[in-house]
Formats: sequence, C-alpha cells, structure tokens
Amino acid sequence: MSETHSPTGPFSSLRLDERLRDTRLFFSQALRTFHATGSIVPSSTALAHAMAEYVRQRPEPDRPLRILEAGAGTGAISRGIAAAMRPGDTADLVESNPEFAAHVEDLLETDPVMSKVSDSVEVHAKLVNDMGTDRSYDVIVSGLPFANFDVDTVREILDYYFEVLEPGGTMSFYGYLYTKEVKAVIARREDYLRQARTSWLVQEWIDRYGIGSEKVFANIPPAWVHHLRKPGKTS
Repeated sequence: MSETHSPTGPFSSLRLDERLRDTRLFFSQALRTFHATGSIVPSSTALAHAMAEYVRQRPEPDRPLRILEAGAGTGAISRGIAAAMRPGDTADLVESNPEFAAHVEDLLETDPVMSKVSDSVEVHAKLVNDMGTDRSYDVIVSGLPFANFDVDTVREILDYYFEVLEPGGTMSFYGYLYTKEVKAVIARREDYLRQARTSWLVQEWIDRYGIGSEKVFANIPPAWVHHLRKPGKTS
C-alpha cells in the first residue's frame, strides 16, 4: 500500500480558469445527478495520476495499449490517462452524461494535454455496458461511483469489465475513504445496507484479483485507489 499526497506530471499545470470551468460544470451536474457522479467536485490531479498507474507502467514498453475509461466525467482523470499515453495507444472515454461527454470532446481540441492524443481518443456518450463486447482492452480505468449503485449493478459492471479486459490486463478504480463509516451513522438503514452489500462484493474482487492499493489524500474527499489484474492465459 502507498500514499499519494500531491500530483506531478505535465497536466498539473492546467490553467486556473480551466480548472474553475470544470468545477462549475461538474458541480452543476452533480447537484442534479449525484447518484451517477458520486461527488460534487471533480477528481484531483493526484487521483488522476494514481488511476493512470498502469498506463504508465506496462509489461511490454514497446506494445501500444488499448485503454477504456468508464465514467469520464469532466475529464479530470482523462487528462491523467492522456498524459501517460504513448504513440500507438488508443483510448475509449465513456460518459453517460451528455453534457460531460460534450465537455470532454471539447477538451480534445482545447486542453494542452488532451489535444496531443486527440487522434487516438474517442468519446462515447453512453453507459459503459452499452459499449458491447466487440472491443477488448489492456487497461480499464473506472471512475464510476460503485458505492452509489446497488450490488447487482456493480456485479454487472465488474463482469463486463473482465469480459472485455484482455488476460493479464489491469483494471483500476477508486472509492472514497470512510464513506461506509459515515453512512453507518447518518444514512437510512436501507441505504447503509445497500452500500454494505456493494462494498462486500467489491472487496471480494479486490481479494481475488487485487495487485495493489493506495490512499490518495490530495483529493476531496480522500480516496482509495485499487488495481486489479485479470488472470493471464494458461498454457
């Protein structure tokens, strides 16, 4: 386990006005669709850096990666992915909120980091499960708020990820620290039990496939990042 306190890399110099624009858009949509966003502020550059760990760290340095990001939001983590991409890599950025998806499309033209990989990136305004199974990926980065979903929805999403993930590929996702403890105190009993069932399922996947976790304190709220690997092909 490791801890991330501050971001590094080329995307940390994003202009203040662009950060404020992203925050305003995220906040306005989060107030209406909190179930789908899971937060009221965008992810930090520190969290984005941690989530893109296996875009930077690749077992075959010269082989291009096929990358899937689920829940691109306003592109905060997308920037971290873009900063770690190398020539030949391709990425599908999936976001079901049409306003967020349009914003990420705009970033591919206007953002100094995103625009460098715009020819290799495609934005999809749909649910990730609706992407189908005709594509496969080496790296999946998930920004979906599992804690806000019921256990059957999370199981469906995780099953989908591992269906399209190549053997030996990695899947990274995050969850906020202490949310279960807070809900145990303030949430209705049915909400707490729903999240508890979801967290038990997620923990099963971590126990079975996990290859590393880290705490990111430089985020609002602080977060756990978990990395999973799909078992490789057997001979």
